[in-house]
Amino acid sequence: MIPQEVIRRKRDGEALSGDEIAAFIRAMSEDRISEGQVAAFAMAVFFRGMTRDETIALTLAMRDSGDVLSWGDVGRPIADKHSTGGVGDNVSLMLAPIAAACGLAVPMISGRGLGHTGGTLDKLEAIPGYNIMPDETLFRRTVDDVGCAIIGQTGCLAPADRRLYAIRDVTATVESVPLITASILSKKLAAGLQTLVMDVKVGNGAFMNSLEQAEILARSLVDVANGAGVKTSALVTDMNQPLADAAGNALEIANCVDFLKGAKARTRLETVVLAFAAEMLVQARLAANLSEGEKTARTALESGRAADVFGRMVHALGGPADFLERPQNYLVSAPVTLEVLARRTGYIAACDTRALGMAVVDLGGGRLRASDTIDHRVGIDGLLSLGTNVMQGQPIATVHAANDDDAARIAADVSRLFTIADEAETEVPAILQRIG
Repeated sequence: MIPQEVIRRKRDGEALSGDEIAAFIRAMSEDRISEGQVAAFAMAVFFRGMTRDETIALTLAMRDSGDVLSWGDVGRPIADKHSTGGVGDNVSLMLAPIAAACGLAVPMISGRGLGHTGGTLDKLEAIPGYNIMPDETLFRRTVDDVGCAIIGQTGCLAPADRRLYAIRDVTATVESVPLITASILSKKLAAGLQTLVMDVKVGNGAFMNSLEQAEILARSLVDVANGAGVKTSALVTDMNQPLADAAGNALEIANCVDFLKGAKARTRLETVVLAFAAEMLVQARLAANLSEGEKTARTALESGRAADVFGRMVHALGGPADFLERPQNYLVSAPVTLEVLARRTGYIAACDTRALGMAVVDLGGGRLRASDTIDHRVGIDGLLSLGTNVMQGQPIATVHAANDDDAARIAADVSRLFTIADEAETEVPAILQRIG
């Protein structure tokens, strides 16, 4: 394999063979090709795209650049879910234990925050002692004993993705559907999954702003994952408002505990969580249809079995044994809280969700640089949903900050991010489309 020939053929719009792609990725993993050549390859793919077969080959080559887990001794269907990221999107925290309580094994490998979106790992690190990077023995034992484990990507899973993504990040080639698809799926396939559900967010708080963009990415993920042998479906979900009523690491963990204890029933968040649980159960043939799957998942939630699984997972991975019963004893609280008040009477008609996520970052709840330390205490909660009727002076959110100055500054910003109108807008459903 001559790297420049592979680059030239893709630059000229030709379809690469599976062998060419595998050889290129193998050479990249072994540092036998330069950073400039990797960047040129990424740019060629960015402009010329890839066929379905090329994207499958790229995904498999990146998967096979490191370890591929096998779960033959678990005795349960192996399932997972992945989200493209949003604000107040803590679905994974509740979905994994619900799915495990219904009979699935969920080895969920998650990531940190990216831009304005919160990261599942950053949220879990708000729990004292929780080990997001356990060794393989502990990871396997937790999945086997508890049914689920939410952890970070180890150095041995899809290492080619880390090098390629780092180069894409500094060469303006992140927004390529084939490269996004391969990046996401290579890590998921390396986890040894049998089934996968994808949450593709769309709206002003998502990386995909239009329904058309979201559909293209969702179809690519579904087609490529199924082509690679993992049964996959996707839901396109609305991100024109925060999904949970909280955004921020410790606040979203508290929100998760409340959800598992039944305090968030009949919300958009519950709709999305149970829809994904139903997808997972149908794919694994533990439910005959989506309606039955949702009923099974709801029973696991309302009975307390899912909450028990979450508590056991936290303890198995190093967290407090009584975290579920007494989260307030362990989650750090911000020293300053300040309510955001409605500027006028009316209906909440719109929210600048991306800016709301950036407000959390500005408080210290996210990173501006990879080396930044996160303040798990800070964030925004008490967020009211679009369509809520409010009176002037009524709280529409509460800012949790490290100091008075931050609280006042962010509260003023948040106040401007909500549009209040005389009439309620037509409600947009939480789930916009299913692709499978």
